[in-house]
Amino acid sequence: MTPDLNAIIANLIEDLAEIQESKQSQMGYRRAAHAVLLLEQPITALIEPGADLPVIPNVGPKSLRVIKDVLETGRSDTVEAAVDASGQRTAIDWRRARRINFLSRARVIEALEDPRLGGPRRADYLGDLQMHSDWSDGKTTVAAMAAACVERGYRYAAMTDHSHGLPSAHGLTRDDLNRQRAEIDEVNQTLGDRFCLLAGVEANIGLDGSLDLTAAELGAVDLVVAAAHAGLRVPGDQTRRMIAAVQTPGVHVLGHPRGRVRGNRHGIEADWDLVFEAAARANVAIEIDGDPARQDLDHAMARRAIDAGCVLALDSDAHAPMELGFADIALAHARLAGVPSDRILNCWPLGRLLDWLGRRG
Repeated sequence: MTPDLNAIIANLIEDLAEIQESKQSQMGYRRAAHAVLLLEQPITALIEPGADLPVIPNVGPKSLRVIKDVLETGRSDTVEAAVDASGQRTAIDWRRARRINFLSRARVIEALEDPRLGGPRRADYLGDLQMHSDWSDGKTTVAAMAAACVERGYRYAAMTDHSHGLPSAHGLTRDDLNRQRAEIDEVNQTLGDRFCLLAGVEANIGLDGSLDLTAAELGAVDLVVAAAHAGLRVPGDQTRRMIAAVQTPGVHVLGHPRGRVRGNRHGIEADWDLVFEAAARANVAIEIDGDPARQDLDHAMARRAIDAGCVLALDSDAHAPMELGFADIALAHARLAGVPSDRILNCWPLGRLLDWLGRRG
């Protein structure tokens, strides 16, 4: 595919934001970058032949100069000169390295609609296996999240609120998990055969690779997503930590594996091919988290996971109903990686998924 020009342009405008001395200028450039990232068409598709650049809300003349540079040369000497003059070249290069393989909204739509790409289509996606409610750090109830999933046409989903080892996210105790299970059972009774809400948990991976839940607690839920939330900026190899996590009995999915955040955090350093091989042997799925700031794994690493023999889970990591659409980003990465639908948990019929979950648990 052609380069993701919207992402390239947004990244360069963000570079300008980083070197501004005034908060007002910083916010102006950040709004412009965000506007470009959220455009539903490539910049080139918005330009009429022989016409000037269109008006884009929140994108001012200085940001338009960056757009013109990129359209003419594929880069922006304007930005490079400003970065050099600021004396912040090292800091900007650091942030650039943490924006690699993040897709713009236009590229996500293009990937979903491009018939030349293989992999899962929206119609193949039967349910989201990582989302959160107000039991932990979500914004709404279990019932509201389930209703939103039904509205999207899903056949199933998993409620995976954080476990108690993550107090910053109001993680659930064992008693909380039991009470939430009762609420999930009520939702399933209400919805009947048209939808199944699984009781899950997002367990926290400690620095030594152990989880913050006992074997009994892991066995009390239908689906366990194991994810790291600490030690994500620690330099040095953490391969043993991640292998220990996927080898833990009862774990089904390794969630947002690297723990990266766009422009801010590179995430865990590890020999990921070894981690993927260990996950494949343990029959643990690797997640593509569709949160726009995470996009973790990205399509390049997802291809490596598939080559290692892994199955994948494509999830929104939604904390509110409107965020369920983040699953599109995960789907786009899977399509760009050419992941077969048969290797994706979310594309399996409920019976097959439950059988797989039972064997893993």
